[in-house]
Amino acid sequence: MQISELARRAGVTTKAVRYYESLGLLMPRRLANGYRDYDEHDVRLTREIRALGSLGIPVERTRPFLECLTAGHRHADDCPASLAGYRDTIDDLTQRIEGLTARRAALVAYLRQAAHRGSRVSPADEGEDLMTDFTRVPAGLPVPEDDGAAAHLPGMKAPHLELQDTGGTSVRLDALGAGRTVIYIYPLTGRPGVDLPEGWDSIPGARGCTPEACGFRDHYQDLLAAGADGVFGLSGQETDYQREVVERLRLPFRMLSDPARSLVQELGLPTFETSGLTLYKRLTLIIRDGVIEHVFYPVFPPNEHAGQVLAWLRDNPL
Repeated sequence: MQISELARRAGVTTKAVRYYESLGLLMPRRLANGYRDYDEHDVRLTREIRALGSLGIPVERTRPFLECLTAGHRHADDCPASLAGYRDTIDDLTQRIEGLTARRAALVAYLRQAAHRGSRVSPADEGEDLMTDFTRVPAGLPVPEDDGAAAHLPGMKAPHLELQDTGGTSVRLDALGAGRTVIYIYPLTGRPGVDLPEGWDSIPGARGCTPEACGFRDHYQDLLAAGADGVFGLSGQETDYQREVVERLRLPFRMLSDPARSLVQELGLPTFETSGLTLYKRLTLIIRDGVIEHVFYPVFPPNEHAGQVLAWLRDNPL
């Protein structure tokens, strides 16, 4: 067969076939007119070269496998030299992985240093655990200031808006009932193994969503006893993401999802931008009989906020 037919059947280019020949991996017979004539064995060898290449074995190292086939073995790795070829490639890949891992670690270190530059939080001082343990609040976080962005909220009616919750139902904010409902609104919840946006700890009020959720979990029964009819967490994250948080943290209440950030249009809730994301600033609404009765803004420290809400409920009984 001609070189074009061989290339088509083996799934390679004619240029690749010529390269294999230049290395002596393919040795087709010559016809009387000088043209190369390839056979089924050449097709098999070429396919083997392509398959080994997909495993990361360079063309130049496929010779032992091809010689094994040419010797009549059923499989290209039936020979000891082929096994040695596997080991050599594995060793090469291991070295490359170790090198890439070291480079990644260095880049992560540079990223964290750059992200915390100008912040009172130092990744070196706080240690690796605090970077990944979202249940703790690092010391020295920047304190958010009251910019007046929530001053208009007390007295506003809750919007006629339905949001999905982690229980598989929807919740209408203007139909929560005559009692008090606590809705704490947060930017986003961290998840183990998922990086937070760059410079997260340097943004006033950003860090601490998980400790805040744990605080409302731990004070949940106290909040109900103090007059709250219900508690919800709310963010712009998708429901599936929030459902994982509810299960992992064993939250006794549901989370509301507002990925379209409808409350920005409905209530003018404050937001901030980071890493291409628009996120809610941290605040808490007390809704009573369809009206926003009280607003906590700014919220700090987040790990103590549930206690702050509990104290307000006790100080302002129905």
